[in-house]
Amino acid sequence: MEELQKLEQVQRTLSFMQSSGFFASSSSNNNDDASRFLANLILLLVRPCGELDMDKKCGLVSQHLPNISASFLEEASLWINQEDCHKTCIGSDILKESECDSLQSNYEDMAMIGLDSMQRANSTLEDFCRSYFMFHGMDANSPQAIFKYLPMLSFTESYIYQLDRLNEKILDVPTDGIIVSERRFEEFNRSQVTNLMDMFKSDPFRQLLYLLERDGLMTERIREEFRCGSEYWTLERKLCCQLMSKEEISIEDVMRAIQLKSFDYRVLNLLLYHLRQEKLL
Repeated sequence: MEELQKLEQVQRTLSFMQSSGFFASSSSNNNDDASRFLANLILLLVRPCGELDMDKKCGLVSQHLPNISASFLEEASLWINQEDCHKTCIGSDILKESECDSLQSNYEDMAMIGLDSMQRANSTLEDFCRSYFMFHGMDANSPQAIFKYLPMLSFTESYIYQLDRLNEKILDVPTDGIIVSERRFEEFNRSQVTNLMDMFKSDPFRQLLYLLERDGLMTERIREEFRCGSEYWTLERKLCCQLMSKEEISIEDVMRAIQLKSFDYRVLNLLLYHLRQEKLL
């Protein structure tokens, strides 16, 4: 979800750069990788940062840019990457083993989530409570109403966010397995990406499905929404790859992705019906 929005921002920035003649001064800027790098740099500069305005940002860049050389960046990369030998560095992002192990470990039948996923799920849960509780005759401002059903709703949404993050990680990883610092991690990266791809192609919701079945909450409608989620992530990967490769995008794929995107809200709503033992409308 977030990855597609980031790529859309980059694409809009590239369009702005082209329309403003940003590339006119140097033919080397026509390189796709160079263009994306400059677009990301512009996005970083326009992003709010405390009390810094545009003039102060430009002043800081002008002041410190002469000190930023290739050797400085290589040293910085090594310094950053040596902080944790258990983290595999891919590009400028970090793929933690624990993110895969939480879903693909020896506990194959156990659904597991991380704190980061729970934190990212909070805004969706708040929006769900405010938007859907009224249809169940519940008060979104009542702590009793929220906390009675929060454990299952929070766990489910956090698990979905964790899967969404792993799906984005697949896009972050170079298909050739190249890493920044340690060559010895190359085969591990390939294996990790392959495992993630296999999981998303087969049944990414398997452990969560087992949990809901154990608690008597799994229904065919929820199972269908999980299928919608798998289809959405497949489309997201496809659209992101097409954007990065500047390929033509199918409007049908875009419309279908928009239709599928809110599958997690529908899952939460169905769960709330069953948790409250209400008849489905």
